[in-house]
Amino acid sequence: MTAQIIPTRTQAETALAEAFGAAKATLPGGAEVAKLREDSFAAFHATGLPHRRIEAWHYTDLRTLMREALPIAPLPSAAAIETLRAELTASGAPGQRLVLVDGVFAPELSDSLPAGVTVRSLASVLTEGRPDLITLLSGQNLGAKDPIVSLNAALMQDGVVIEAAPGVEIAEPINLIYATATSAPAARFSRSLVVVGAGASIRVAESSFGQGGRTGQTFGCLIVSVGDGAKFDHTAMVTETVPGSVRLDSFIAHVGAKAKFDSFALITGGGLVRRQIFLRFDGADSEGSLRGVSLLRGREHADTTLFVEHAAPGCTGRETFKYILDEEATGVFQGKIHVAPHAQKTDGRMMSRALLLSDNVAMNNKPELEIFADDVACGHGATCGGLNVDQLFYIQARGLPYAEAEALLLDAFAGELVDEIGHEGLIEIFRSEVANWLSARVKA
Repeated sequence: MTAQIIPTRTQAETALAEAFGAAKATLPGGAEVAKLREDSFAAFHATGLPHRRIEAWHYTDLRTLMREALPIAPLPSAAAIETLRAELTASGAPGQRLVLVDGVFAPELSDSLPAGVTVRSLASVLTEGRPDLITLLSGQNLGAKDPIVSLNAALMQDGVVIEAAPGVEIAEPINLIYATATSAPAARFSRSLVVVGAGASIRVAESSFGQGGRTGQTFGCLIVSVGDGAKFDHTAMVTETVPGSVRLDSFIAHVGAKAKFDSFALITGGGLVRRQIFLRFDGADSEGSLRGVSLLRGREHADTTLFVEHAAPGCTGRETFKYILDEEATGVFQGKIHVAPHAQKTDGRMMSRALLLSDNVAMNNKPELEIFADDVACGHGATCGGLNVDQLFYIQARGLPYAEAEALLLDAFAGELVDEIGHEGLIEIFRSEVANWLSARVKA
């Protein structure tokens, strides 16, 4: 689809253009990176903030919803770093942590990673100009037509670059934590890269700490390159975003041959949240799974949009997303499976299921198949409905009040996908988040 030129600029679009003009000389990177930034912002500027006329953004009109662009967050002060250090120490998250503060990697708050896994700041990698990593950081044309991916590439402040050597196996998660030091409303632009060597196995868990990623405007991008025969597991906790905030996360993944890829995300909270996923099977005979649960009430809006490209034969893809909508919430699921002509023996399945707990909620489902190969097994489905009244009656007949019976069914509906994460510590954390949301809903 060709980009549509917009006749006038909104206040937010003008502010973003001014921010790029003022910041580009100070953003990290050599001449090659500077050109990438210029080209990326030109691509964004040609379209502006995405709107209803752009098909992939039809249900999340960002041009209307995002009226202003906040200033880019300043570098965190030493005092703020020390405060965060004490708070993070008390939190006790499992695994090794890598901390971004207002979009900037903070090595002094981060842990050393096990042997075979290295981490560097995005800023140092961009300055070094290593061609192979710059190519991966560009996204390799996956998601290149999306204006928010382009905006992130133009204004990326910092992030982390994680490289797992071939054959390395790390059981405990690498926690990528987003924190904030500024109390003033601000925008953050981070881009991180995970390179998983052939035959390696690692797990990355994204989460927010304090107000990080929950307030202001967050434009995040995580790019993953999974080598042949490697295994990559991923979770993202996009929770407790506050009303008035904007969080736009892009997740780009390239999967090699005979590899395994798994990702799960939980979304709760106010504000505007959109997670867009671009997954490409570059190598044959690989397996990939995308799953997610969105718990929404009030006037919350959460959008999950994904594009899964089967560019190699014999790959299996599974995409399953669940929504629980209450009060006046709006959920969006858009998914497209694209099968290239030479990607024979593709097995792809996509499903969206929504529980509607109020007559005032809205659920927008748009699953698609685009198949150019002959020997494939692909399908998609979408369901919307209320809780099963027979199941509610059965539980109440055992002596439980209606509220508890309803909570049990809702917990089972969401927990089915949570239990597939494959790490007991993370399952417990996500289960607790679901329970907290259900508890808060009953109290409200």
